[in-house]
Amino acid sequence: MKKVILTTLLELCFYAGWSQTLSNTVKGKILDAQSGSSLPGVHVILVGSEPLTGIQSDQEGIFRLPFVPLGRQTLKITCVGYGEQIVPDVLVTAGKEVNLEIRLIEQVINAEELTVKANRNQDVLNNEFGTLSARTFDVENTRRFAGSRNDPSRMAANFAGVVGNNDARNDIVIRGNSPTGLLWRLEGIDIPNPSHYGALGATGGPVTILNNNVLSQSDFFTGAFPASYGNALSGVFDLQLKTGNRDKREYTGQVGFNGFELGAEGPFKKGKKATYLAHYRYSVMGLVQKLGVNLGTGSSVPNYQDLSFKIDIPTKKAGSRWSIYGVGGTSDISFKGDLKDTANLYSDAYSNLVNKAKMGVAGLSYLHYFNEKTSLKASLAVSGSVFETQIDSLNDERQPFNRYRDKSGLGRITFTGIYNKKLNAKNLFSAGVYLHKLSYDLLDSTYSNKIYRRLRDENGGTELAQAYGQWQYKPLNELTINGGLHFTYFNLNKKNAVEPRLGMRYDLPLRQAVSFAAGMNSKMQPIQLYFYKTRNTDGSFTQTNMDLDLTKSYQFVGGYERYFGDNIKLKTEVYSQHLYNVPVERFRSTTSVLNLGATFSAPDVDSLVNEGKGKNYGLEITLERNFNKGYYFLTTISLYESKYQGSDKIWRNTAFNGRYVVNFLGGKEWKINEKHSVAVDLKVALAGGRPYIPVDLQKSIETGWEITDKSRAYENRFKFYFRTDLKLTYRQNGKRMAQEWFVDIQNVSNTKNIFSKHFDVRTGKIKTIYQTGLYPNFNYRIEF
Repeated sequence: MKKVILTTLLELCFYAGWSQTLSNTVKGKILDAQSGSSLPGVHVILVGSEPLTGIQSDQEGIFRLPFVPLGRQTLKITCVGYGEQIVPDVLVTAGKEVNLEIRLIEQVINAEELTVKANRNQDVLNNEFGTLSARTFDVENTRRFAGSRNDPSRMAANFAGVVGNNDARNDIVIRGNSPTGLLWRLEGIDIPNPSHYGALGATGGPVTILNNNVLSQSDFFTGAFPASYGNALSGVFDLQLKTGNRDKREYTGQVGFNGFELGAEGPFKKGKKATYLAHYRYSVMGLVQKLGVNLGTGSSVPNYQDLSFKIDIPTKKAGSRWSIYGVGGTSDISFKGDLKDTANLYSDAYSNLVNKAKMGVAGLSYLHYFNEKTSLKASLAVSGSVFETQIDSLNDERQPFNRYRDKSGLGRITFTGIYNKKLNAKNLFSAGVYLHKLSYDLLDSTYSNKIYRRLRDENGGTELAQAYGQWQYKPLNELTINGGLHFTYFNLNKKNAVEPRLGMRYDLPLRQAVSFAAGMNSKMQPIQLYFYKTRNTDGSFTQTNMDLDLTKSYQFVGGYERYFGDNIKLKTEVYSQHLYNVPVERFRSTTSVLNLGATFSAPDVDSLVNEGKGKNYGLEITLERNFNKGYYFLTTISLYESKYQGSDKIWRNTAFNGRYVVNFLGGKEWKINEKHSVAVDLKVALAGGRPYIPVDLQKSIETGWEITDKSRAYENRFKFYFRTDLKLTYRQNGKRMAQEWFVDIQNVSNTKNIFSKHFDVRTGKIKTIYQTGLYPNFNYRIEF
């Protein structure tokens, strides 16, 4: 009763003091970072308010602060036995209520007195077993950074250890690893490539299917990830979807580079707890091209659409809930060979290309809390992807003939069960199983060596099973130890792997910390690779890749970080990764699966054995100022080497060994008044040139088609990549809606970065194709 009276009085004070000021509601849920259970009785204070204003979370851990003035606000979260949490510069607009999820870390009490330390909210991962090589990101960051196109993948390219020097695709290259080594996960479920115009087995594409309007705070790992993740070698993108507003219906409209968008969220019935969230998007690229803007697709018009949704149904048991969610999209584009068209990054003047793709995932999960320290989450999901590619070569009379056909699809039914038990502030245990029923339908053909032949014609299914257990031990508040074991079994050829993981972090005085992590990882090969056929001398075919083992690696990472004041953080990491069991050709060659993902084509190598090796090592430095007092900056420096050894036993550069990446991002926001604000954001990126296999010009001229000199694989590299992006933003708040306009001028210096070099069969010369030049990305957004 006292809490009800206190809440009522606080709301009256808000109304009396700020009824004449534009405001909105800031609300959210407070969770225990280890158990995930809700925390009642937590104090939430609006820093800088006069008089000082605050409220307590209710029995479900939910808090609600009405009449918060528009603009940037900071919250302070305090709870007995937990570390104080600072949530800085929360953007409050008129269009939508702010909904936060805040995780508090319980303190270990080893003495009569307890010193409570303040932590910033962005330092707390959703996955409590993460030690280092990890960070969180939120929707505001994806929109703030210049050049990110509202794309989580392109935003992640700004972080240390990640390379983003390809304007045509958003593949995530981490520490010199192939982008195929990345694991995408959504709501705890492994998902296929979430990109329009992607390729089977790839992890990126020109345009993302993921809509940042539906994403909540998520985790991104660049190595040494916890035991709960498997079937990955380079990193993990662990995405979470937002929950719809439980108090009122809200709407979003947007038009920009990624398309026309419309979104809605709210309660199914006012006063009830069940909510929905849905966003639909349709391509706007056709309109942009009509304005004369070069997008790297030449005269062709890309068409795509996607839908994202989540339904949340809480139960009577506190914290327990049902969730139904899904993400899916379709895309298609046709490139017609045009002698006048030289701006196409994906095809050439003497080829016709048709690309169609579909991707989708839908899932149902149930999270049950037995008590405030024990939970079980069960999920069932169905996902799949279908890709169709047609390539025709054109002769001098512009007549087409078949060169390549691919119509393949992958499906997956996944069941997961995850048990989480917090014994006390010192000990946390988690275990889980992932059971995947995989299906495949592979059909592709190619014209090679004057023969048009079938590469794959397979359909069927197999199983992938994973299990893990992990333990977190905190003997002191300053020391955290994470240990775990992951097991993988691939039923297609009965291969398995046992992967131990270990991580430690120790907090030092003066807001410093050192950390260390080591672990083993494994990954199955792209499914198409197992079924590639070798042509025998008698004309028959044999599947020579069927017995391939999992590719494996072990890695070590050491880190140091220090805060200077409340907002500036310096972080350094050194790492070493050794890869083995890498598929290479039986006979002496430079081929290695570690270079898959460097081109758009599907893997088409036969007679492979697990005798290859690889190694990646490097140094990463991050200097970051969190957004505060109207400005921020992020500087990352990555120095690395990425090598591989084919069956010729010679160490060479991988296709991803750019050796260095330097990013600088910064931005300043000016609040004109409570209704109007403007912002300027800048990004400068410099990256080492990509290695490539040179064309053997003489043999290409003699044969009439392109022949590369594989004996010199990746010896040469393109010129360094340089790009500057500038973003200008204007926001306007009304009484019940917020509007935002921005123009993101990408590659403002119109730098000619090399995309590829290939042999032009008509001229007999090497032709250079350049990446996207200067172009403006306009965006309008309205929330109400």
